[in-house]
Amino acid sequence: MTTPTIVLLHGVGLDHTMWDPVARLLDGEFDVVTPDLPGHGVHPPAAAGTTLADLADGVLPEIPSGSHLVGFSLGALVAQHIARFHPDAVSSVTSVSSVCRRTDDERAAVLARLHTAEQDIGAATDASLQRWYQGTDVPAELISQTRSVLESTDPTSFRNCYRVFATGDADIGPELGEIAVPALAITGENDPGSTPEMTHRLAHAIPGCREVVVAGARHMMPVERPREFVDHLTAFIGEHTYV
Repeated sequence: MTTPTIVLLHGVGLDHTMWDPVARLLDGEFDVVTPDLPGHGVHPPAAAGTTLADLADGVLPEIPSGSHLVGFSLGALVAQHIARFHPDAVSSVTSVSSVCRRTDDERAAVLARLHTAEQDIGAATDASLQRWYQGTDVPAELISQTRSVLESTDPTSFRNCYRVFATGDADIGPELGEIAVPALAITGENDPGSTPEMTHRLAHAIPGCREVVVAGARHMMPVERPREFVDHLTAFIGEHTYV
């Protein structure tokens, strides 16, 4: 019997370690692959002009054929791009805390955050941690780990990849209706950036996509609620795994 493979793609400014709480719960039942996206972790900094397609093409060689692909935030946009343009590489796609087809006001808000990062990377880091974790019961040491990863990311690379995050939904948005693999969209009820409304949009845009909103959770749901997240993920994957 073949063990299914799950590939977990992290968000902007982070690295594969954000998935540690989830990977521990999946270990044994699945083969878990947690690559760093281009411009992050072990990779060289991302160049100016980096696109969503560049990030997708850069991580694609690390995705075993037939994997269940899971992307968080920026990683969700990358996963959607791969599911659309390389469907043979994946058995399913799960978008976690994903933006989708931002409105003018939503795009203005994320571009303002990009401007903050361009002017003061420290202020951008502080704002991100507050937006992701404020009001949660995530242990302080896990929040400190997130801060450490953000602060160790090359600032120019962060800005170049954040621009992809800020604009990539406009690139992949018109293609979502062509995604043909099984899909799940999941976000936190209290996520201020990747809102439940965006998950509704995503579920309506991708044919047959299931949507889940996790009550009380914020943006870093895989860190804040790993058990609940894994339960939803494995239930979905279990319906689309053939061994």
